[in-house]
Amino acid sequence: MLEIAERLLAAARAGAPIAVATVTGVTGSAPRDVGTSMALAGGSVLGSISGGCVESAAVEVCERVLERGRAETAHFGFGDEEALAVGLSCGGELDVLVHIPDSECVRAELAAAAAGTGAGLGTVLSGPLAGRSVAWRSGRGRAGELTDADLAPLGIDLGRVRSAVDAQVATGASGLVELECGPDTLRLFVESALPAPRLLLFGAVEFAAALAAAGRLLGYRVTVCDARPAFATPERFPAAAEVVVEWPHLYLAGTHTDERTVVCVLTHDDRFDLPLLREALSRRVAYVGALGSRRTAARRIDALREAGLDDAALSRLHSPMGLDVGAGTPEETAVSVLAEVLAVRTGASGRSLRDSTGPIHPRRAAAAL
Repeated sequence: MLEIAERLLAAARAGAPIAVATVTGVTGSAPRDVGTSMALAGGSVLGSISGGCVESAAVEVCERVLERGRAETAHFGFGDEEALAVGLSCGGELDVLVHIPDSECVRAELAAAAAGTGAGLGTVLSGPLAGRSVAWRSGRGRAGELTDADLAPLGIDLGRVRSAVDAQVATGASGLVELECGPDTLRLFVESALPAPRLLLFGAVEFAAALAAAGRLLGYRVTVCDARPAFATPERFPAAAEVVVEWPHLYLAGTHTDERTVVCVLTHDDRFDLPLLREALSRRVAYVGALGSRRTAARRIDALREAGLDDAALSRLHSPMGLDVGAGTPEETAVSVLAEVLAVRTGASGRSLRDSTGPIHPRRAAAAL
């Protein structure tokens, strides 16, 4: 739902009745992932949950929810006749939550998502509280949010629910959260819309320009940093959100990073690299990589070990960074590096799909990005 926040808010301002269908689970192969939403707003369809396979059936559920005024869950897949009729031809199965986003707490999170400041919502999937929400940040305390009184019959308090929702939102990934409440289980679907993760490129070189362009396409907010003002100019890095002239380790020490941040060291100069890598490896970031030959990487590891870094810290360093794809040009190297970043983030093997087994799109646990 948060992915179509701007369109939902526009429809709400126009006074349109709205029902939102959000994918809460995927089994097998499907064209859209968990967290994808579509809406029926004033008779018009916004967004898509299957690339066209089940939209008509989802609209029918939306119409029913608007008529009855209560949330529903639906299942589409080859296991039932309705799915065969709508033609989920990719062979997957979808679990969908359909509800009416008319509470103040939901509207506040939609506004935060539309503004790009980060948002999150946990929505109850079943039972008498189905469709009720817990806000991540901006909607807290507003009308429509779950309360302790709502949760008392289940023997659970709002603080525990909020903690679980916050933890899921912090991963940057949408997913199911289940909380045991005596003999019962409270199931929520948590949507996350955190700001774009950061890609920090240290070294104003051609590889940084290529990585900035490729990283921006993948949704990163890119920063290029170099201590040399003649090299670190915005004109040389048009894809970067910002170009900073500062000693790299000082900039990193003073800037915000989180578990989704990617740090790439490109300078090949120990004056910059060693203090920068010491700082980077002391932080909880998603990825730390350093460009260079195997000889350079070995020398760098030795120097960092002499500087006091232990094996646990050094094991987080990807150097030489990138996957072995035969990259030669800066653009090819950017593909190699970001492929490794993606593999690290998802826990994938990085092997050729032809030489691996199992599903192409396994449902992995939420990772850093």
